[in-house]
Formats: sequence, structure tokens, C-alpha cells
Amino acid sequence: MTKTQIYKFGGASVKDAPAVKNLANILRNRLRNNFVIVVSAMGKTTNHLETILSLKLTNQDYSWNSSNLKSYHLDICTALFPEGHVIFPKIENYFILLHHELNKPVSKENYDEYYDRVIGFGEMLSSRIVMEYLCSQALLVLWQDARELICTNSDFRFAKVDWEKTRRNCQSQLRPKLEQFPVLTQGFIGADSSGRPTTLGREGSDFTASILATSLDAGSVTIWKDVPGVLNADPKLFKDTKLFSELEYQQAAQMTYYGASVIHPKTIKPLANAGIPLFVKSFLHPEENGTKIHKTAKVETVPTIILKKDQILVSFKVTDFTFIEEKHIHQVYEQLQMLKLRANMLQTSAITISIVVDSQLFKLEQLLAKLKNDFIIRYNEGLDLLTVLHPKPDSIPSLLDGYEVLLEQSTRNMVQVVRRLN
Repeated sequence: MTKTQIYKFGGASVKDAPAVKNLANILRNRLRNNFVIVVSAMGKTTNHLETILSLKLTNQDYSWNSSNLKSYHLDICTALFPEGHVIFPKIENYFILLHHELNKPVSKENYDEYYDRVIGFGEMLSSRIVMEYLCSQALLVLWQDARELICTNSDFRFAKVDWEKTRRNCQSQLRPKLEQFPVLTQGFIGADSSGRPTTLGREGSDFTASILATSLDAGSVTIWKDVPGVLNADPKLFKDTKLFSELEYQQAAQMTYYGASVIHPKTIKPLANAGIPLFVKSFLHPEENGTKIHKTAKVETVPTIILKKDQILVSFKVTDFTFIEEKHIHQVYEQLQMLKLRANMLQTSAITISIVVDSQLFKLEQLLAKLKNDFIIRYNEGLDLLTVLHPKPDSIPSLLDGYEVLLEQSTRNMVQVVRRLN
């Protein structure tokens, strides 16, 4: 039997009607049985839903934002479908359900669970529109709710996958469908054992593709992006970038760990363990080879630049005239784990622990509240974390020109710098 292929299309590849038509053209000569298509929310829908949640939480009016989001999806449908098509009442119904959720109370304490109930509407809308359009183009696909497949714990916003249950679900529910038709489903979302919606972490649709591939013993995963493949830097931020034609699993995983945005950090490990190759290709130039990530690629030593924006530097200083010990580090990390925050950089001195974390709503104030009695705490927001793998020493100064350096550390194969504009 032919091995399953997984195609994942991100928000940029379905951001408007021309993009959806382009997706259909990519699939036209590739689509067949044993094919799973994973789609993200359209364009910046997730960002817009997060804005609505933030406004609701601070008791501000979000009706304009909600109306605008609805118009955005209906405008795409108007450009894709004839008047009276079944998609229009389906979109209306999703927004009725969304407003029903938004009318429920929310607080800082239940925000993560509430977030997961609301944020997944982006993927549901996108997947319905894309599925209906493909079928209208004689590309028959079945629609599948990912929450019926991806089983997780109840760690809302950063749910951990129950691999055994998910595999059983995929084999019992998805496999029989794939023998008849290709299947289209959503990225990013799952459900806990009680059926409550969960999410896999921001930009988690890549991870969904990896989960499904592993659970179905797939032959390959292809992620379609607006870049030629995996590059040594973000072409929107840096000039003269280099395309990697292939990468070894471990090197690709290292790049994602430090924040390379082209692939979600959790994507690589399951594929590497199963020996499933990952292709990163351009939906703008689908015939080009892109990047192949697999087991036997040679290690690349080209300098790779990774920039994470909107970072917070937090420094914890001991108050009792002792030196930093392991117990202090454990104390800080325990709170990070409780708040689902990851230290993107850690540095210790005799009396201070400094960490760099992503900016997330409420998380900083909760972290400060938990540790303010044990440390003197200082922090800076709105920073960049610059990581250079395999750096050339003479290239670093140009990356810091016009910036103030707040923290820096280096090893033989890596330099990390926390910087802000002068």
C-alpha cells in the first residue's frame, strides 16, 4: 500500500482567495488517496482572535474586531464561491458559535482554557473554506475535525500529546477514510480526554503534521511556506540569505530550538524517531526542490542567524548576601514550568540569575508575584534575542550596529546576544 503523505499549508498560503486558488493548483496533479492536508487559520486570523480575547479580558468593546474578522472570511468566500453556496451559512454558524463563547465570562485564572476554546475557530473556518473550494474544483476531499484525532492532556495552550491514544484514533478513524479519499484537517488544535479543546502551542500546525505522520507511519511530510525552504536567516530581516538544500534532523532541531520560525520546534523529534523525511517548499514556486530534512544529510557550517523579537530579560538577585546556588535556579525554573514559560537564554553570575523569555499576556506579572519575596527582580521588555550558529567573528559587529547589548554569551559554535535599539 502507498504510504501516506502529509501536506501542511500555513496561514500565508490561505490568506486570501488567490492564495486558496494557488493551493488548489498545487494539489491538482498531486492529490490522491492516502493524502492528508493540514491547514492553518487564514492570514493573521489567530492574531485577530488574540486581540479580541485581550479586549474582552480588559472589558473593552471587541465588536468591530469581530465584525471585521467575519467580513474578511466572507469576502474570501465571495471571491471563491457562487452566491447561495453552502459555505456562507456555515461561516455564519461558526461566528454564532464564536460569539456564544465570547459571551461567557473570562478571568486571568481561566484564561488559558478560554483561549483554547476561542482560538481554534480560525482553523475551523479555514479548513471548511478550503475543503469546500477543493470540492468545487473536482478535487474531492473529506473534512476531518482534528480534535477527534489529536488527544492531549489538559495543559491548555501548550498541551502535551497522548501519543498512544492519538495513534489509535488515527488508525481507527483516519486510515479507513484515506483508503477512499484524501482528508483535510486542521493544525494547532486537539482535545483532552474530556473533549475540551486544547492547542499545541503557537504556530503548532507544523507539529500537527508531524503527529499525524508518526501516527499513520507516513512516507513524508511537506510544509508549504512563502520562502524557498529553510534559509540561514529570515529573508525579511537579513540580506543575502542561503538556502539549505538538505539538513540533518539534529541540526534542524537545533535551529528551531533557538527560534528559527520556518518550522515549529516540536516538529522534528517525532519525524526523526520514525525516520520520516520532512520537506520545506515554497507555495509560490512549488516546482522548486526546497529543503529536505532527513537522517543522512551532511552537517552545514554556514553561519545561521535567528532573531526572536518581543523578548523580556528578567534578572533575579539574591537578597540574603549568599551566592547563587542550584536551589535558586531550581526555584526560578519551577515557576517558569508552572507558567508554561521557557527560558530562551540563561546566564548566572555570583549573585544573579538572568533569563530571557517570550512576552506573553499576564505571564510576567505572575512570575514577579511568585518570586518577589525571594529575589530583587529587574526586567526589560521589548528586546531582541539574536542567536548566531556557526558564527564568523567578523560578522557579529554588523549585527549589533545601532543596538545596545544587555546580555551576551558564546560557545565554540554559538553566540547569543540580547539587544535593543539605541
